[in-house]
Amino acid sequence: MTTFSAREFNQQVSKARKAALEEPVFITERGQARHVLLSIEAYQALTGQQGRITDLLALHDDIEVDFPAASGLSRAADLD
Repeated sequence: MTTFSAREFNQQVSKARKAALEEPVFITERGQARHVLLSIEAYQALTGQQGRITDLLALHDDIEVDFPAASGLSRAADLD
């Protein structure tokens, strides 16, 4: 089990992220566990969910996706 104090976590985020790829990382405040850092795979295994691509993209705020506007793909509904 890997544990970081909140101060250690703030100073060593990269180390905590790497550790979370192997096992859950507990982050403590005043000696009490307050947060757990997990890899996305560990989270999905716990929740039994497969991530949707939109959910996975939302986890990374450094990814920019520009979708072009659709044109000529829709038509008016025929209600007769």
